[in-house]
Amino acid sequence: MDLKQHIRPVPDFPKPGILFYDISTLLAHPKAWRATVDQLAEVVRPFKPDVLAGIESRGFLTAAPLALELGLGFLMVRKKGKLPGATVPFTYDLEYGTDTVEIQEGALGPGQRVVILDDLLATGGTLNASVQLLRKVGAEVTGGACIMELTFLGGRSKIDIPFESLIQYDD
Repeated sequence: MDLKQHIRPVPDFPKPGILFYDISTLLAHPKAWRATVDQLAEVVRPFKPDVLAGIESRGFLTAAPLALELGLGFLMVRKKGKLPGATVPFTYDLEYGTDTVEIQEGALGPGQRVVILDDLLATGGTLNASVQLLRKVGAEVTGGACIMELTFLGGRSKIDIPFESLIQYDD
């Protein structure tokens, strides 16, 4: 199945000049969504994870059903202030300022093997920050995967883990 046929391009969202790739249409099509989860399972299995981490918020849609499919735990990587209880933060630089991602304290043990998932790899900043956060708590990040990758933004150059994407957009 050609998953690209189930992704809806939305011009000028969230601002003029941006072409947004909307996975809502993929999620709404049961056979396409099943094919997506199956294909992600194939690319993630070789990383031999104990846990899948999803990056807020569309990464949750990707990682949670995949974790269930593979019989693994699921961990949320969220923006600062969104998780209850004690958290472990990691702050990273943006073009104009900083941002922070967090996980719940004690959510991972040292040496646990984690694969990080999101819907899209663009510049690689958030994925790289998530890798650094998980390493900060002693996890072994064995890989990453996304449904889509905007190859022209060079996100792979900012991450130092094996990475797979199901769909690539070159412009």
